[in-house]
Amino acid sequence: MDLFAIFLILCASFFQGTFGLGMKHIAPLKWENWWLVHATTAMIILPIAWALFVEPNTFSIIADIDQSVLFMAMLFGFLWGIGGILFGVSVEYTGVSITYGIVMGLAASMGSLVPLFQMETLPENMNLVLSGVGLLLVGVGITAVAGVKRDKAQNNVLNAEQEFEEDGDVLVAEPVVAVQPKKSIQTGVLIAVTSGVLSALLNVGFTNALPVADNAVQNYGTNPTDASLVAWVVVLMGAYLMNFGFALFKMIQNKSWGGFAVAGSSKAYLWSVLAGVFWFGALGIYGQGAALMGDLGPVLGWPMMLGISLIVSNVWGYRSGEWKNASSSFKILLGGLAVLIFAICLLGFANA
Repeated sequence: MDLFAIFLILCASFFQGTFGLGMKHIAPLKWENWWLVHATTAMIILPIAWALFVEPNTFSIIADIDQSVLFMAMLFGFLWGIGGILFGVSVEYTGVSITYGIVMGLAASMGSLVPLFQMETLPENMNLVLSGVGLLLVGVGITAVAGVKRDKAQNNVLNAEQEFEEDGDVLVAEPVVAVQPKKSIQTGVLIAVTSGVLSALLNVGFTNALPVADNAVQNYGTNPTDASLVAWVVVLMGAYLMNFGFALFKMIQNKSWGGFAVAGSSKAYLWSVLAGVFWFGALGIYGQGAALMGDLGPVLGWPMMLGISLIVSNVWGYRSGEWKNASSSFKILLGGLAVLIFAICLLGFANA
């Protein structure tokens, strides 16, 4: 096992598990304004800048590749873009911890299996790989159950804490105040599941863009770990088309063209850019680690990164108070994380 590759996957996992925090700091911007800045940073500026830094011939390398190959890589990126948008919506319903649990688990599983079955020759340890991926799905299921129980527990606490005031000899409830209804956890889980399935296609797009990386190595002398960055440029162009288009649609729908100049929005912009840096930082470093793992890199490195990032995201979710007044549900979550850790170790062993 290449220990440096594992180190890179760990670094990528930290970035992947952290970028979602930015979605909690959108106000006072409109979602579409915040998201456009985030997507442009994460999918256009950083990927192209990093690729050009390590390989100035990036666009010449891409131009050499058959258009059908580029189209398929961009198409999978475009479909992933739908999942990425749903990820942001799901965070509003279920919070960081549960959204990461469902999306990352499903994306890890499907994003690993599709490249596995696209291989011309299946690996001898295929049963071990499938076992690791299967355990990831079990961990996801436990995480989702913990989220539903957490939501019920916190609602029960809110109802129990309704205050009463004394009026003579009679206890009367405080006047009812109109509040925003709490969004449905079931709806959030459904959105997260859809996002997880579509999010797996980002790694599928990366696998389909590997001819770009091969061309960089064979014909331009690019370092194999850096060649993956050129491949990401192609995939993320497709992803950006989807994200840019949807943000543009929302700005037209909400007439929020002037929403970029909102007073007191500097912090929101900072989080938007930071989330973009962390998001592509995860992909760029993952691609380098996967390259060092060899042919099974996209099969094993992808679920390892997303599984570990799930643990990181839950640490952030716990620190932000998402599991307050839900200790029993949190214990269930810890059980799910333990399963995920075991699955990650199994996948790491499969790469030994």
